[in-house]
Amino acid sequence: MFERCIGFAWCSGCRIYGSNVVRVPRKHVLVDALASLPADEREWLLRKGAALVDHLDRRGVGQK
Repeated sequence: MFERCIGFAWCSGCRIYGSNVVRVPRKHVLVDALASLPADEREWLLRKGAALVDHLDRRGVGQK
């Protein structure tokens, strides 16, 4: 079975990002890229879309 999740993709160069609903196998463990942050910083980033993308971009999250 699958779970529905929101998947994000962005381009650091053109500063455009988009999202889509994706299906992830239930047995697949998703990494929480914000888990190591203090609760107040995490909540602030979750309220600010552009700041969240900037934070993830600086960390290189999602790059292969």
